Amino acid sequence: MPQMRLEILEQPAVLEHSLQQALPLVREIAGKVRKFKPEAIMIAARGSSDHAAVYAQYLLQVYTGKLVSLATPSLFTHYRRSPDLSRTWVIGISQSGRTADVVEVLRQAREQGALTLGIANKAASALEQTAEYFLPLNVGPELSIATKTYSGELAVLALLAAELSGDAELKQGLSRVPGAIKKALELEEAVKALAELPGIKSARACLTLGRGYNLATVLELAMKIRESSFFFADPYSAEDFMHGPIALAEKGLFAILVGVKGPTMPDLVKLAHRLTELGVELSILSDDEELLKLAASEKHAIRLDLAGIPEALSPLVACVPCQFFPMYLAVARGTNPDMPRNLREHNFKQ
Repeated sequence: MPQMRLEILEQPAVLEHSLQQALPLVREIAGKVRKFKPEAIMIAARGSSDHAAVYAQYLLQVYTGKLVSLATPSLFTHYRRSPDLSRTWVIGISQSGRTADVVEVLRQAREQGALTLGIANKAASALEQTAEYFLPLNVGPELSIATKTYSGELAVLALLAAELSGDAELKQGLSRVPGAIKKALELEEAVKALAELPGIKSARACLTLGRGYNLATVLELAMKIRESSFFFADPYSAEDFMHGPIALAEKGLFAILVGVKGPTMPDLVKLAHRLTELGVELSILSDDEELLKLAASEKHAIRLDLAGIPEALSPLVACVPCQFFPMYLAVARGTNPDMPRNLREHNFKQ
């Protein structure tokens, strides 16, 4: 059995521990942020951590009202034209804590007087030494491609948003996340059956589509498919897909649509209708029955239970079946999901 599966199954206990351990420090950091009064927030990350940053971009803009941008590290490392960050809260996210260009962004930001925060799973890292504040994930060693660390990043970012905003729904929802993840683990057999469908396991390429908070989910899903099964998986914002890339849609194409109840649902339903009209083999991960009915078959419909979980926290739950799927797809295609090829160790967990 893949090591990846064992680490997926650990996540309810791991995230509960991570949130408990992080809370005192997050409260301290939130107090510092309020005192600093940043004009904007910037996040630097690579790989899966960059997908967590996309989640944080939505989350922190909604719950703090601040403009949140994603860093362009080459401006700092190659072009040497870093923007003025003196009144900015700069967050660096790195699973290993040693992603060089993320560390460099934080180094230059701190020199300018920015408030800097590093988030990583490993302490005693370059990121911890560089940032003014450091928030460890405390998810334990990870031997497979990133699962626990990605979930841990989402969790501590959500905790930061909850403490900064004081939002009661977000705080209550976070307390329910470990239980919701336990329920999501029960989807394992359904996801395995989906990955083993002949048209899917023999596919040469696929699309992953989502919007809002779960844009991060489909970005991460596509990366894990590429890493573990070695075939092209292209992620798109559901709305961006309608502006050009929909030309790809045709009979025989496989796509996964991730959507949960919220303001973007009408647009997702509209897209699902259009894809089915064009003959796309559509799999859907959702808690919305109207959307799920548009899946290619019952086996293509994966039902999420998000009772008591606000939409803003849904990526912490939705990521679980999106971790099972690449793992079982890799097994069905005869590859080892624990051994992504062509990745050097220092890039293995960014």
